[in-house]
Amino acid sequence: MRIAVVGGGIGGLCLAHGLRKAGVDVAVYERDLSRTDRLQGYRVHINPHGAAALRECLPAANWERFERSAGHSGNGFGFLTEQLTPLLVLDPEQEQHYSASRITLRQVLLDGLDVQFGKRFERYEQGDDITLHFEDGTTASCDVLVGADGIRSRVRKQYLPHAGTEDVGVTAIAGKLFLDENPWLPSELVVRANSIIPTGRAGMFLAAHDGLGVTDNPDDPLFDNVRPYLMWAYAAADLTVHDGLDLQREVLSRISRWSPELQRIVAASPRESISEWRIRSSRQIDRWQPTNVTLLGDAIHAMTPMRGIGANIALRDAQLLARCIAEGGDAIARYEKEMYDYGFAAVRDSLRAAKQFADGGPVARTIFKTVLRTASAVPALKRAMFTAQGD
Repeated sequence: MRIAVVGGGIGGLCLAHGLRKAGVDVAVYERDLSRTDRLQGYRVHINPHGAAALRECLPAANWERFERSAGHSGNGFGFLTEQLTPLLVLDPEQEQHYSASRITLRQVLLDGLDVQFGKRFERYEQGDDITLHFEDGTTASCDVLVGADGIRSRVRKQYLPHAGTEDVGVTAIAGKLFLDENPWLPSELVVRANSIIPTGRAGMFLAAHDGLGVTDNPDDPLFDNVRPYLMWAYAAADLTVHDGLDLQREVLSRISRWSPELQRIVAASPRESISEWRIRSSRQIDRWQPTNVTLLGDAIHAMTPMRGIGANIALRDAQLLARCIAEGGDAIARYEKEMYDYGFAAVRDSLRAAKQFADGGPVARTIFKTVLRTASAVPALKRAMFTAQGD
């Protein structure tokens, strides 16, 4: 069986390794021109489920390199008011979580794979086998096509044209503050990740990252993953971004009554490290009839970043699909039956979290803060909330 994977992101590359381990013939086609063509500036949270998928699919040497280069994220999670008053602090977790440089993780996943770069997928034709057409005029054939080409998937657009994503009405502005230049940072903002729950319809997330990783552009703060830094992201439903908008000034104006430390974090962040994006989420669709074309990761169930699970769900897809193909039989049907359930459940959960984070009204905010304070005072409730955190 010949498998073609369109897309060299986290899920597609993990799948390719898993298939190679199982002795399956697999080819990866990536639109980027080279290994370093895609520079991604922030880090990604890998939870125990994502780590298990990587450990199962990767060769031992690749997994060991991942463990060496990824920071350990196990110092708990805090919910704070905009004045940095604790609402609830979850204890450090027993299971291992990782904070991985996106740049380094991609290099780890690329090592050992013969990825064909510069192959921008155009369309496919189905006959006795599948013929792939690329924009450079070349073609390739396979028995099974896996679309792992992200949120704007061209494979999905042809295969499931009624699927896709939609704007959820939330915009985020994010930046980074280098820790080696700012020793004044409050320790509670550095030792754990924190979610700021203000009174108004907005939210902020902060997480410190160690200096592990590499950089291909050390002069650009957006792509520097070698120095330790604090990443912050402000999100709101009424935030409109347009050409010429000063992103840093916009956030500062919106948090002018927040804690002075939070204002200073935004003000001291290099302007070049600040970026924005409109958050999108996949539309739920009915189940479809399995064929020899399938999808994984953001190509089928893109989700908001508010739960930090998108990459982990893509890795779960890769692990599951590699197992199903290795076992033979109706592999795609078995994969899609299970993937549909957990994938779209994660989409719904993430969308709900995004709306709570950035668009909750005063009454909902008050109720949520009361729940957090109650959980902080009731150990059993706190343990129950902690159990689901990070999944």
